[in-house]
Amino acid sequence: MSSANTDDPASESEKRFSVDYVTQFGASILAAAGATEDEARIVMAELVAADLAGHPSHGVMRLLQYVGHMGMGDIRPGISLKVVRESPVVSVYDGHFGFGQCIMRELLAVASTRAREQGTYTAFCRNCGHIGRLGSYTRDAARDGLLAMMMVNVSGACRVAPFGSIDARLGTNPISIAAPRGDDVICVDTTTCSTAEGKVRIAHQNGEPVPEGMIIDNQGRPTTDPNNFYTDPPGAILPLGGPIGFKGSGLAVMIDVVAGILSGTGFGQFDVAVGTNGVWLYLVDLDRVVDRDHYESEVERYVAYLKDVRVVPGVEEVLMPGEPERLHAAHAEGVRIPCGTWAQLLQLAKEVEVSVKERKPSHGH
Repeated sequence: MSSANTDDPASESEKRFSVDYVTQFGASILAAAGATEDEARIVMAELVAADLAGHPSHGVMRLLQYVGHMGMGDIRPGISLKVVRESPVVSVYDGHFGFGQCIMRELLAVASTRAREQGTYTAFCRNCGHIGRLGSYTRDAARDGLLAMMMVNVSGACRVAPFGSIDARLGTNPISIAAPRGDDVICVDTTTCSTAEGKVRIAHQNGEPVPEGMIIDNQGRPTTDPNNFYTDPPGAILPLGGPIGFKGSGLAVMIDVVAGILSGTGFGQFDVAVGTNGVWLYLVDLDRVVDRDHYESEVERYVAYLKDVRVVPGVEEVLMPGEPERLHAAHAEGVRIPCGTWAQLLQLAKEVEVSVKERKPSHGH
């Protein structure tokens, strides 16, 4: 592999790299581990986009997980989407443990075409590898003029304790909804727990604490030390909501039913391979529902209504769902990777025999 175009580090605890370099670096690792060139390209595009949007929990740090899962046979390169059951408006598919990002891009293309043809379309997909950030897919669908809703259950890697429990029985089970807004979209993308497992993993990799109220150890005691999460038996992430965490817990349960059981993926620690995703995707062609000019006018009127408010000290304006990610990406200067994570990625590259010649940053960090 050619030498790295390493920019100055963002801080003493981070390095900053160009998008092209990180993309090439990650794609080389995936290809050396057995992915096809197309798979490596699609996966790295999603990982880098997540980092640029300010969600490193779904970014380049996932290469460590993906290569490990490929080695165990839990992610299988060269797999395409397969039809299990099919009808004009609802179908069931099987990802057969292929790269989740690649399977989702196939599924979204099929579902978008069907939604245009029928006005609405519902897809279930079982046995996907980790698909990454849900908002990437719902946002693209909304940019194409569709209302998009998506739920994903996480089986085989249950990290979340049901409300009132010590033991992890639920996945992080995210949900995303996106709708068009002019040249952009309104998009919410959230887990049903207090934090993404990837954020705990980043803290663990870099020897940093996590905020209070997010995780417990394997005795149910609150902790900020991610080492207390990765034990045997493990700790757990708390459901979304703090003292009213039964709400986040309840949402996670229903996502297990809808995206896990109905898709055929299953649930819990025992039904499927490590880190498998079950998907429920629902698309609506807005042109079948509403006059688009009226819709766009109403959306802008609604946004103005929400933003025309007094704000608390330290807040400049109320942001719509999806705006923080858009603003972060617009101002990102390359991809920032914590030094601890970067060291592990360099070790991974060495293990899969990818040559990396890293130029030293100019400020000596």
